[in-house]
Amino acid sequence: MPLLIKDYTWEETDQIVWITVPLKGVKANNVSIFTSDEYLKVSYPPYLFECLLVAPVEDTRGCAQVGNGAVVFKLFKKEPRFWNCLQSSDTDDKEIMRQRRDEAHKKVQRQIEEEVTKRSEIKREHEKLAVSEMMKIEQDERGRISNIKENERLKATQDLERWKEEQRLVSQQEIEKMRAIQKVLIGAEKEKDREERKRQRRVRTSNIFEKETKDNKVPPRENGKIVINHTPRVFPTPTRESQAQQEEEWLKKQAEARRTIQNSLDNDLNEEEKNPQWLQDKGNSFFAAGDFKSAINAYTHAIHLAPKIHSLYSNRAACHLKLKNLFKCIEDCSKALDLLFPPVTQNAGSRCKALIRRGTAFCLLEMYVEGLRDYDAALAIDQNVAIAKDAERIRKVIQSSDPS
Repeated sequence: MPLLIKDYTWEETDQIVWITVPLKGVKANNVSIFTSDEYLKVSYPPYLFECLLVAPVEDTRGCAQVGNGAVVFKLFKKEPRFWNCLQSSDTDDKEIMRQRRDEAHKKVQRQIEEEVTKRSEIKREHEKLAVSEMMKIEQDERGRISNIKENERLKATQDLERWKEEQRLVSQQEIEKMRAIQKVLIGAEKEKDREERKRQRRVRTSNIFEKETKDNKVPPRENGKIVINHTPRVFPTPTRESQAQQEEEWLKKQAEARRTIQNSLDNDLNEEEKNPQWLQDKGNSFFAAGDFKSAINAYTHAIHLAPKIHSLYSNRAACHLKLKNLFKCIEDCSKALDLLFPPVTQNAGSRCKALIRRGTAFCLLEMYVEGLRDYDAALAIDQNVAIAKDAERIRKVIQSSDPS
């Protein structure tokens, strides 16, 4: 049977009650404390302290400190007033004491269960919130990826439309050149006809006066024909002595590239895989479909077979530009420009494309001065409005970043 502690002390104000229960030499870790709004219990076998308070206290604000050989309770009264006595008059009634003890235990148990339920609900709410946040993040990520795909698709469409416009302009320029050549040929034919008519008039005039000159023994003029043989020419423009050396070097490079194609065929490959032109067309189809890595493989295989074809390097540079392999793009464009030397009319369009692609790669690397240099060089070849606008934007970027 436990020994009841009677030598406790207590103090009060109109709002706070302090109760000190001695531990009688027992260690603090062996003390069991139970509190409610009207019932206190301190148990450390074989000693026991029970107290049924006169008035209720705020159980959530009170505290109990164990140390220095005692348990000190600090309790806050629900109603501010002086009690004058600590324990209720029902403390000596064992039946009432047992009933109040059971009620206190049940009440504390209900509070614990409610607290556990509340914590569980809060945890579930937090989990729901976390799941909803994760779903929102995933939805935002899917939206971001979708926007990136849409932007890339629009960019590819714009590039394709731009390429079509460039091809249309090139075709229009070729048609205009052909019309100019036809006009020159027609003019030459008309001039030839005029010369022939003049010659015939001269012949008829000489025949008229031939009879008058028979007595004077003057021999008649003899008819003749002048034959002019034109030198065959590959380029569509007239020959110019200042560009003769460059045109000859370009023709030599083209002939060397064709010989390389014939000498680089491998017997282990299919007939189509031995043809660099077929590989180039294959790479172009991959590029149009957006499969830039496959296009790079096709162009690289074609370069191994024919390393002197400039268009293979230029097309592979376009693929590297799409994949943001900027240094490789610059390297391929530089190789294409080396193969496009000397600069002649026949390779002007190819040089312009290589310069624009290399200039774009430089700008993406924030090397705007080098990019503007390539754009100005391309603009000197082709006075295109789009190229001029891009060059002006690069120039504004350089001016805005200049400290002066």
